[in-house]
Amino acid sequence: MRNIEDLKVQIFADGAELDGIIAMSKHPLVQGFTTNPSLISKTGEKNYEDFARRILAVVPNKPISFEVLSDDFDEMILQGRRIASWGANVNAKVPVINTKGDFSGDVIATLSNEGVSLNITAVFTPEQVKMISDSLAPDSASLVSVFAGRIADTGTDPIPILKECIEILKVRPKAKLLWASAREPLNIFQANDVGCHIITVPNNFIDRLVLVSKDLNVFSQETVEAFYKDSIKSGFRINTQ
Repeated sequence: MRNIEDLKVQIFADGAELDGIIAMSKHPLVQGFTTNPSLISKTGEKNYEDFARRILAVVPNKPISFEVLSDDFDEMILQGRRIASWGANVNAKVPVINTKGDFSGDVIATLSNEGVSLNITAVFTPEQVKMISDSLAPDSASLVSVFAGRIADTGTDPIPILKECIEILKVRPKAKLLWASAREPLNIFQANDVGCHIITVPNNFIDRLVLVSKDLNVFSQETVEAFYKDSIKSGFRINTQ
């Protein structure tokens, strides 16, 4: 039987709704936050830095990632420095490659050697993790976000990939492997078992952790009861005459 108390993996909430972030900042299981421009744009926000600073006002201590907006490496470096200046708990998130497929090695090396805490995102392969590891400053406390959920979407088991990535990062002991794009609460336990340091999950996954260790026979009965109540409420009929 699984227990939340036994988890070693850190849970970061992934989202951009201010109310949700405020709620999760008070949740005992949540140890950090991530966002991305896609999530933020869906909220209708118009000013990126203003949004970030409002979030940091309610999350002043737990780690949180904000992503650069440029596709140009020189501009990424400038934006990464700016983002890092927003707070000591901020990770500047940079993509592992740009839209042309070019590796962001100079960005990673420059910023990590300047002491900027990074979150290298959109990582899919061990080869990318090896290039990241080679580029990171040895003492960099950065995150490497492998998109395990999207890997699984392709029909590929992400577990062997993550195990290989963990081995690669052993030469960078301060860097942390992050399981990104979780698809279900089970992924939290999979990330824990494989040895990931962090997993990012949407808020509703955290709410569903109340189901952990639930008796499956009880769960079965509750499910049948819910279906039955909905069938009565609907007024549906099956003519058996």
